[in-house]
Amino acid sequence: MSTKGYRVTASTGIHKGDRDYQQDQVSLICHHRVKGCVMAVLADGMGGRSGGRKASDQVMMTARQLFDRYVPSEDDPVALLSQLVLEAHMVIKLTAISTEEEPHSTIAVFILNPDGSCHWAHAGDSRIYHYHGKQLVKRTRDHSYVQTLVLKGELTEEQANFHPQSNILMGCLGTEKEPPINVHSIDKLQPGDSLLACSDGLWHYFTEAELGSVLAALSAREASEFLIDKARLRAKGSGDNLSLAIVKIEAAPA
Repeated sequence: MSTKGYRVTASTGIHKGDRDYQQDQVSLICHHRVKGCVMAVLADGMGGRSGGRKASDQVMMTARQLFDRYVPSEDDPVALLSQLVLEAHMVIKLTAISTEEEPHSTIAVFILNPDGSCHWAHAGDSRIYHYHGKQLVKRTRDHSYVQTLVLKGELTEEQANFHPQSNILMGCLGTEKEPPINVHSIDKLQPGDSLLACSDGLWHYFTEAELGSVLAALSAREASEFLIDKARLRAKGSGDNLSLAIVKIEAAPA
């Protein structure tokens, strides 16, 4: 997809890992009316075989409905993303089925506007990374127990990765209380920028430097295939569901 001065290439990837069923979902949605407007949305469902899948389904359905009504020239993208998180949270709560665990989900979502701006939101421990070349510009901070320990200086990022309670979330969609919503805006993406949204089943196996090197060296499609293959290898037979969406900004051919 080309827009003024740059070209956007993108790819998604998903694998059920070593689990019996898939609860992750990921989608790249091109706006059907506005050229150069794209949403990437990723959800990692939790709560038993049907519960987690139902929760991530609700995130995807809500995202499509709201993005369909979005008018980039008039609407506030940050308000849209906040609305998406809260609406998906409410729908998951209302449709909670009687399983042993109630359905919950993370969300990581970003919108690229035709003017080159980018806006993201997340809740839970699915992440969004923004790189320029190999260099990390910014990433989301997980709403997790180990992240609170990192922020207090009690753990390093690397120690957090291997902490026995690394899967405990402090906030996500479908819980009793409203989910935390962290939003971020990038005024204008530049050629050489990459955006990566991924679930913990993927980022758990890579350092930030490794992710940057892969994104800088490979196309969006090659990078998504490489990262999934490498995560599967490093999981050594105990991998979670994993999913990712990659968007790369390249200089438009003359």
